Amino acid sequence: MRIALAFAALLSAGAADARTVIVNANGYTLDDIGRLAKFDGLIIGDDGRVERLLKPGETADGDVVDAGGRTLLPGLIDAHGHVMGLGFMALQTDLSDTTSIDQALAKVASDAAAMPERAWIVGRGWNQVRWGLDRFPTAEELDIAVADRPVWLARVDGHAGWANSAALKASGITAKTPDPAGGRIERDANGKPTGVLIDTAMTLVEKKLPVPTEAENVAALETALQIIASVGLTGVHDAGIDRATWGLYEQFAKNGKLTARISAMADGADTLRAIAPKGPTGWLYGDRLALNTVKLLADGALGSRGAAMLEPYSDDPENTGLMIMEGAQLRNLIASASMRGFQVNIHAIGDKANREVLNAFADIQKMGQPLVRPSIEHAQILAPDDIVRFAKLGVIASIQPTHATSDKAMAEDRVGPERIKGGYAWKSLVNSGARIAGGSDFPVEPANPFYGLHAAVTRQDRHGQPPKGWYANEAMTLQQAFAAFTTGAAYAGQQERSVGTLTPGKWADFILIDGDLFKMPPGDIWKVKVLETWLAGKRVYTRD
Repeated sequence: MRIALAFAALLSAGAADARTVIVNANGYTLDDIGRLAKFDGLIIGDDGRVERLLKPGETADGDVVDAGGRTLLPGLIDAHGHVMGLGFMALQTDLSDTTSIDQALAKVASDAAAMPERAWIVGRGWNQVRWGLDRFPTAEELDIAVADRPVWLARVDGHAGWANSAALKASGITAKTPDPAGGRIERDANGKPTGVLIDTAMTLVEKKLPVPTEAENVAALETALQIIASVGLTGVHDAGIDRATWGLYEQFAKNGKLTARISAMADGADTLRAIAPKGPTGWLYGDRLALNTVKLLADGALGSRGAAMLEPYSDDPENTGLMIMEGAQLRNLIASASMRGFQVNIHAIGDKANREVLNAFADIQKMGQPLVRPSIEHAQILAPDDIVRFAKLGVIASIQPTHATSDKAMAEDRVGPERIKGGYAWKSLVNSGARIAGGSDFPVEPANPFYGLHAAVTRQDRHGQPPKGWYANEAMTLQQAFAAFTTGAAYAGQQERSVGTLTPGKWADFILIDGDLFKMPPGDIWKVKVLETWLAGKRVYTRD
């Protein structure tokens, strides 16, 4: 497939050039109170917003575009992704499709041979569980692929990294190097680092990586925007950016090249102060870009056993994971950001981390400090008593349905048959009244939101396994999942008045797809192909 993006036609304010009328569409949208509504077309004003929806047989004056009977949906929104990570993964070594360590090593060796000018070989995507290993890979194994240059490969979840011996040496990591707070250096029986670093320990290597050039950053963002448009995303909540990335986003927005609406989360309190010292930016550049949110980390990830658990891991009885931030530090940061009007989104995967974050939000509220749409990013393993607290405290559950179907091979091994009942508990959260926002955590998972919709309603992977769904009692209905990726994500991004539905007055962000989402078998949802993507009444992607 060749991706075609109409960057040059976009205006920085996001307005259309003339009134456009879409006819002959099989349209679906949620209305402003959450009901599913059908329509046959829509009128887009010269400001790029929806004037009104068309009934069967209706038309209007303007530039008429015949949808050819294809299904038209509001543009989908990913409430938790990593835009630059997506772009760089496409340009660096990608191990996400490898199924054995030998295959991964061959890929690394091939990429290194093709890039002799690179001082470091950098990539992402390995997963020892998918490889059938009951351990982490080692530096010695990676040396087989590349020994003459440093190699650094982030795990699929981004919470562990794999270094070869040259990378450990370049980073000064030895048996005497202590574990940093909130991190762990994997070691052998003699205390020698084995090559894998967990959570904050990753920074020991990452601070030595070559800084990407301006051209590399631009190429990564352009690539990411192409991928995003091609899968039907018109909005992304970027879960942790630095000051330089904000500057690049602003540059693209000013030049009319930002083909997705990006709600940026500052990566920590220091970054927040550097980017937005006067408070939230609000939505800028025709609602293309905002920094209203800070992202904090409470713990690590389940796959690397860094998620903080109330009780030890079932498959590692000496380990309860890692709390990266808790107690007074966590509460002070939440209170400080909230007092300045920022939304606080906190990564929490283990049941201990989720409880600590909920407790912290509750404590801040008891102090009389209002919270701006607080969110727990992932909310993956929850103690049953904590599920109902999301709605009571007004905390958004920002979930990634494909995590459930990707993690099913290891999740129950990690937490056992009882705790898994509170794992990936999307239906229970919906039934409790919690607000749900849907995402993917790309590039940890593919950016395609139809993969997420499929996982949410079937609890199956894209091979149809398991046949009856993995803990299928936690499956969402299609309308609930659709809402998570439209109105739910719009709310989580403080943009529900502008996007998420195709009701009059909102931006004309929509997609045309190759099948009827609401009539096809649920098992086929992941196969949906996006034919066109429109942003503010302008076509930004067409599938050739």
